[in-house]
Amino acid sequence: MNQAPVLDVKELRTSFISSDGEIPAVDNISFAVHKGEILGIVGESGCGKSVTSLSIMKLVPQPPGKIVGGEILLNGEDIVPASEKRMRQIRGNDIAMIFQEPMTSLNPLFTIGNQLVEGIILHKKVNKKEAFKIGVDMLKLVGLPRAEQIMKEFPHQLSGGMRQRVMIAMALSCDPKLLIADEPTTALDVTIQAQILTLMKDLNKKLDTAIIMITHDLGVVAEVCQRVIVMYAGKVVEEANVREIFKNPKHPYTVGLLQSVPDVREKKDRLYSIPGNVPKPGTVLKGCRFAARCEKAHDRCFVEDPDLYKQDDGHYVRCFLHAGGEQ
Repeated sequence: MNQAPVLDVKELRTSFISSDGEIPAVDNISFAVHKGEILGIVGESGCGKSVTSLSIMKLVPQPPGKIVGGEILLNGEDIVPASEKRMRQIRGNDIAMIFQEPMTSLNPLFTIGNQLVEGIILHKKVNKKEAFKIGVDMLKLVGLPRAEQIMKEFPHQLSGGMRQRVMIAMALSCDPKLLIADEPTTALDVTIQAQILTLMKDLNKKLDTAIIMITHDLGVVAEVCQRVIVMYAGKVVEEANVREIFKNPKHPYTVGLLQSVPDVREKKDRLYSIPGNVPKPGTVLKGCRFAARCEKAHDRCFVEDPDLYKQDDGHYVRCFLHAGGEQ
């Protein structure tokens, strides 16, 4: 893509300060997202996906969290040193976020209309009546029936799927350039999940909004994403377009993730699982962070940390098996 990316993250490092010292949660990651693109960030719980998204929004709790290095370029502006006042202008206008659990993100004491209108008035130069109309239009855009009535209702009166649609409407109400969706379908049943994913794809096409989809579900990635970043223990271990990741995974961790997905065409007594657990942040001080769980690890893997090697097919892989390009 020739145009400049909407978001360009360069060597981002986010740490948490504890009594044991500085613990890196996101360690030197770089990626870019272009207009109209849906980028997936995948990995197990504890790999740094959500901390990455909170870092981009500058919502990492301080203390104990802190962005300790790197740049986050939003439309060319580095927002790492930006003041909280500037970030309040950016959030909603330029970047919006959909959180995992809509019930905890919506205020139970205020109507849906109150919460939608407040954000619209804050970011757009409109009066309350115009903001209410925009709110109704946004609820219709995300496929909610009786939008005017829903504006007068409270969050507890809506189902989980409806609340998630409200969250998407709120996130899109000020036409952000970038939408970050952190596990947007985790708390929903399967049929509602499918509807929300279809909705996000449709909105991406209609509005040309760039989307970062954070998930541990490879089915979600296959359904909506064009490009995928696989994270492990705070680092990017593989990056490629979605078709390549599924057809030709290169990093042993990505191979393990794909093997652990159930296949309805095969009858197995037991699903494959990657042995061991994701290491606690800051506990692997040298070598590859996946080495202790990797079937292909050799001596070098335990003493040296591999770089992210570019392959001939455009893949990026953090593994010594691919240090010389394609294998």
